Amino acid sequence: MFGFFGNKKAKLEHRYNRLMEEAYRLSHTDRKASDQKHAEAAQVMEQIEALERDKTQGKSPA
Repeated sequence: MFGFFGNKKAKLEHRYNRLMEEAYRLSHTDRKASDQKHAEAAQVMEQIEALERDKTQGKSPA
């Protein structure tokens, strides 16, 4: 059961890191696209934080 949460968190962290790297690359050429990628990464970070909160409170994610 806990392996599922760890796996989901790891996937979200990987996606977050990938989005941040892409936002950085785009920041040199296309600021608007970079800002969009950064906003997507922020949403993924919110999902990670929600997963952590649910895990520490003993709730299962919806």
